[in-house]
Amino acid sequence: MKFDPDAVHTLVLKIGTSLLSGRLAFEGQVMESVVKELCALKKQHNINVLLVSSGAVGCGMKTLNLTHRPEALPEKQAVAAVGQATLMHYYETLFLTYGEGLHTAQVLLTLRDLDQRDSYLNVRNTIQNLFRMENVIPIVNENDSTAIEQLRLGDNDTLAAKIAAKLSAGLLIILSDVDGMYAGNPKENPEVSHIPVVTEITRAIEEYAGGAGTQNGIGGMRTKVDAARIAMAAGVPTIIADGHTPNIVQSVLAGSARCTRFEPGEAALSQRKRWIAFARRVSGTLQVDAGACDAILTHGKSLLPAGITSSKGVYREGDAVEICDPGGVLIARALVNYSSEDVTKIMGHRSQEIAAILGDKAHDEVVHRDNLVLI
Repeated sequence: MKFDPDAVHTLVLKIGTSLLSGRLAFEGQVMESVVKELCALKKQHNINVLLVSSGAVGCGMKTLNLTHRPEALPEKQAVAAVGQATLMHYYETLFLTYGEGLHTAQVLLTLRDLDQRDSYLNVRNTIQNLFRMENVIPIVNENDSTAIEQLRLGDNDTLAAKIAAKLSAGLLIILSDVDGMYAGNPKENPEVSHIPVVTEITRAIEEYAGGAGTQNGIGGMRTKVDAARIAMAAGVPTIIADGHTPNIVQSVLAGSARCTRFEPGEAALSQRKRWIAFARRVSGTLQVDAGACDAILTHGKSLLPAGITSSKGVYREGDAVEICDPGGVLIARALVNYSSEDVTKIMGHRSQEIAAILGDKAHDEVVHRDNLVLI
């Protein structure tokens, strides 16, 4: 299927570690090729382009002449701090050269920036203002130098999807060293079939995605499928394609690329529900019984304390939690009305008993339907 660049309006493109890594920890051939394409696209069409780029640690390794990727978090963050400056220098030079004056803007984010509603909205305002300048390409990366482990986004696939969802982008392209999804592992079995289109992320699709990523990166097909899930819920079509393919961006837009396309859902989530479902850091998990599960999934009901069978994690009122069915399968994310301490006391009890147990009752429900998003 073709994409009209003018109709896309906003393109988010993620370029992965595997495309920027080589024998010398960092290699820039793919970066240069992609930048050339983005510059041509920006020149020929009225389109906003945002790039999510990995590669800071690899650049730092090259600058510092390191032969092994650092493992300890403080060392990795220090190397990333060195590499981030080099990475942006490369991008700025390439966009100035091939874009006839295009500039770059660095946007570094942590999970905390997306966790709070006000900073979450401010991220969008900042990027939209960069778009209005018309000659600036925002380049987004996780702030590896300062993010503590608990506040890490974890991978740039997820970051790209969250940004695409936040901007209501017309298209998300995730470039990696594979040309999409397969019904198995093509390295182990060359006969497995390529999957060109995914309309729903089923258990089978999750199983095909597997787990581990490359040696130099932390992402894999599983993170890309999780990212596609976020984008699909926001109404954003997502493409996974091989960044080594010449003119890959143009081929994706023309509909001729060998890739996997994830079709968006018919009804996109509201911005607030996107924030609840995908931007907030999850602080706990509520497991519910079959009756509560059916009420949530089938009848659009709130979650009452009587339907909760277990509570895990430490959370406060207003924090984000996951809701799982009796088998432990995730069914929703939500903002909770009570702390984990209070939920432990009232779970399994009727709403009429809350005041007697806690000494007060602020809400009948542990999670109100308006603050719940089905996953």
